Amino acid sequence: MATINPREDQDKNVIGWQAIIRKRGFPSQTRTFRTKRDAESWAKITESEMLRGVWCNRSEAENTTLAEALDRYSKEVSSRKKGAVQELSIIGKAKESPLARMYLAAIQGKDIAKYRDAMLADGYSPITIKRRLSLLSHLFTVATKEWGLAGLINPVPLVSVQKPNNARDRRLVGDEEKRLLAAAQEYGEPLPTIIRFALETGMRRGEIAAMLWRHVDMRTHVLSVPDSKTGDPRRVPLSSRALAVLDALPRRMDGEVWGVRADSITQAFARACHRAGIEDLRFHDLRHEATSRFFEKGLNPMQVAAITGHKTLQMLKRYTHLRAEDLAKMLG
Repeated sequence: MATINPREDQDKNVIGWQAIIRKRGFPSQTRTFRTKRDAESWAKITESEMLRGVWCNRSEAENTTLAEALDRYSKEVSSRKKGAVQELSIIGKAKESPLARMYLAAIQGKDIAKYRDAMLADGYSPITIKRRLSLLSHLFTVATKEWGLAGLINPVPLVSVQKPNNARDRRLVGDEEKRLLAAAQEYGEPLPTIIRFALETGMRRGEIAAMLWRHVDMRTHVLSVPDSKTGDPRRVPLSSRALAVLDALPRRMDGEVWGVRADSITQAFARACHRAGIEDLRFHDLRHEATSRFFEKGLNPMQVAAITGHKTLQMLKRYTHLRAEDLAKMLG
């Protein structure tokens, strides 16, 4: 039987009730509650689980806050990822929320829903919210499977999240390409060269930033991408214009082609767009533009996929919204 004792303050006022369970074959369990009824209820449930052989020690999950778990996750999990910088930023934001002060075992679906609603109220996009909740979900999974926090239930899948609409049909129109390149030229190299190369290859920002000269075969006109977003290496055929862009570049001592970080490309591109007076254009839209141009040149979906690295035709369908007016011209 469990022992239930009152907890008193210095004036002998009862401020809570402590339940103590000592059972052979199990570690001693102690918890304090506000009411005697809560203490008795917990003791009854815990002893029943011990008798049925389904009890597990939840003490660590009950004494670890989400903020503490996020700190551990950042050191043991995030630090090993390619997108560590971005993920550490997400963790920093999560630690600022009231949710971070809660103990892992106490977090329920309603708490995750409240966190989601707070982000919606702050104007965060569905994709940002989904990304943050996905991180929390993985944290609960890691805590259960790898950290040994027994009895922990992942509450994140219980909460619905608006499906993000990532589809964009933004292409360069009119003289935007000319204005963009002129503004990029004013900003300085290597931005204008990177833009030209992106339009020729359809490569992702991170792939371009990670390029090394040893991956470029000027003789066969092929660039090797050993570590793409999809996780699979691929070989990108280079057009004559893409080769000309590379051929004009100076060779760096460190072996890098561009010598810039991916986030630096994003920042420089945004400034060039602002200088050129171009609105709602992102660097990733150049990949969409290049992919659409491949189709306009008459390449079939399999050929385009070989260049861009898209894994499914459905993904290509999303990126290749050919404009109706262009199709009309092709029809004659």
